Amino acid sequence: MLDHKRDLKAWLYLILPLFLLTIFTFYPLIKTFLISLFSEYNALTDDFGRYFDFYAYTAIFNDRFFTNALTNTLVIVFVSVPVSTVLALLIAVSLNSIKPLQKIFQTIFFIPYVTNALAIGMVFNVMFSHPLVGGVAAEGLINTLFQTAIDWVGPTATVERWRTVVLIYTIWSALPFKILVFIGGLQNISKQYYDAAKIDAAPKWKVMTRITIPLLSPIISYILITSFIGSFKAYESVLSVVGTVGRSLDRNRWTAVAYVYDKIGISGLDINNISYYSRGAAAAVVLFFIIMIFTFLNLYISKKTVHY
Repeated sequence: MLDHKRDLKAWLYLILPLFLLTIFTFYPLIKTFLISLFSEYNALTDDFGRYFDFYAYTAIFNDRFFTNALTNTLVIVFVSVPVSTVLALLIAVSLNSIKPLQKIFQTIFFIPYVTNALAIGMVFNVMFSHPLVGGVAAEGLINTLFQTAIDWVGPTATVERWRTVVLIYTIWSALPFKILVFIGGLQNISKQYYDAAKIDAAPKWKVMTRITIPLLSPIISYILITSFIGSFKAYESVLSVVGTVGRSLDRNRWTAVAYVYDKIGISGLDINNISYYSRGAAAAVVLFFIIMIFTFLNLYISKKTVHY
């Protein structure tokens, strides 16, 4: 009887969260999936049209702007996540080893996390800017310091250059949260392990690989999973750093999310009688499944490598 009352009480507590999840998560997810399967969907009238098909998926994979956007997203994910995680771990270990001014340094490293992402991105845009012929923009800090005349983020910037700037910004902006989490994990590791390593005269690299990383592996796994999910949804960083005048983004610089935003903002059908909204929904579904695959892959690897 008591167990039944506890179960009933638990379900009562869960009613509101489940209701909100249904309205704002499950329903939009299911409807997006359905919209992607009806290529004549009309966003203005919410009419799904006559046909249940996969034409929207065919259209996006034949669209070079989508494949290019997906490539840009994958580059951001597979470069920024490993690099930022390794750097954050090294910085956290260094901060945890020093005592003087430790809190001050932690605050300095954490400041970017509480600063508006678009504002910082625009600062990066100015730092790497270069006035074009007839332009009125001032020379950027990077070109001034290194006495160069490179267009890093402007209209004539090559894909390697603007991607480099976006990656620098993405890695830098991802560090604060990861450093804070790693420091919290390091402070929970028993000092006995490090004292035993000192007695054995173990070198620092062995202490790092045999004690620190294994004991931090649950936190590293959490950081990697959340970082992969966040990086796949990259949009603001690219828009703020390499966006053109008026904060618009050149189609060759789209990420997968930017592609979705563009298509759901256009009503009507394209020349192949496929709804732009259905194309956006199809791109969103593809991105969703890619994120799910990498999340489950990370979880599978974590079962074999994480030490609890």
